[in-house]
Amino acid sequence: MKDDDAAPGFWRRLLGRAKRTAALADAGPGGLARYRRERELGRGSMGAVYLATDLQTGRPVALKLLALQRECSPEDLVELRQRFMREARAAGRLEHPDIPRVLDAGEMGDDAWIAMEYARGQDLSGYTRPGRLLPIKEVLRVAIRVARVLGYAHSQGVVHRDIKPANVMLDRENGGLKVMDFGIARVADSSRTRTGVVLGTPSFMSPEQLAGLSVDGRSDLYSLGVMLYQLLTGQLPHQSESMAGLLHQIANQPAPDVRSHRPELPEALAQLLALALEKRPELRYASGEQMAQDLEAVLAAGLAAGRAEQSAQRQEVKAQAQAVAASSEAGDSVDPYAQTVRLDPARTGQNPPAPSPSRQPSQRPDEPT
Repeated sequence: MKDDDAAPGFWRRLLGRAKRTAALADAGPGGLARYRRERELGRGSMGAVYLATDLQTGRPVALKLLALQRECSPEDLVELRQRFMREARAAGRLEHPDIPRVLDAGEMGDDAWIAMEYARGQDLSGYTRPGRLLPIKEVLRVAIRVARVLGYAHSQGVVHRDIKPANVMLDRENGGLKVMDFGIARVADSSRTRTGVVLGTPSFMSPEQLAGLSVDGRSDLYSLGVMLYQLLTGQLPHQSESMAGLLHQIANQPAPDVRSHRPELPEALAQLLALALEKRPELRYASGEQMAQDLEAVLAAGLAAGRAEQSAQRQEVKAQAQAVAASSEAGDSVDPYAQTVRLDPARTGQNPPAPSPSRQPSQRPDEPT
């Protein structure tokens, strides 16, 4: 059975139909009217995201409204809507526990909307500032999961194009993680390249993406390297006061060694980041799985080093306890301040004792004096 037959009208709302107004879309029995907006979750250049309720199931969903008419000229709008549907269809086919499911999509006048599985937690942008950084081991575990998500998506022919902390949701309490916005970035990219506007946050983009060249999964892995760098240090690998300066750095200057910000980080992690942030795609990791395996090796080495250090500390404490016990049995004490010491009066600063008075031999009364 074809996908279009399995879900009649699901992915075809934008294709071959006359324009409808937002009021008509909301008034119908299905489509956008199926979702009741509860509150705004966030707003970006492409539109806004709302927490909504699916009136048919009662479940919470994330409803993203995309202002397509702001992104292109009227003559390009039809093509952009068609591209949106193709990308939404591709994202909807992704089945991974760390990717929110695409539930529905449609049009609202000249704009479009997409309903996705609601991801609980907080996006990682809240953990990119000094003083709020996550523990190193937790950062590595997050990066491993994101790398594997990207590896899966790339194997399905889907490139994210906008990997950054704000697009990764982390539920620390329940161990949940979701990589958001698959399929959305390419729609924005296709509309903005016509006007020369840079998509998204340039600091996380690969050199080839900034140059407007064709990109593949290795571009996403570069972006993951930038995100990992920031989560570890609270700093971006490239920073400039001007956009021109930033673009020049990303295209030409190697990223500073991550240990210049955190000297305690292991060399293996610094080498991993240097590889992920290579300027030329062919020198980077070829797949998300390769990067995930190297991250796991760094994590395992760190855990092993931590266990070895704890074991050495336990052995040292045990040796000290045994030495104390042995000294006690011998009548000695290891701690000189715990000894009972006999000191002569001179060492204690006391006055010497007064001499006893000399006594004359006693005389009997009848003896002459």
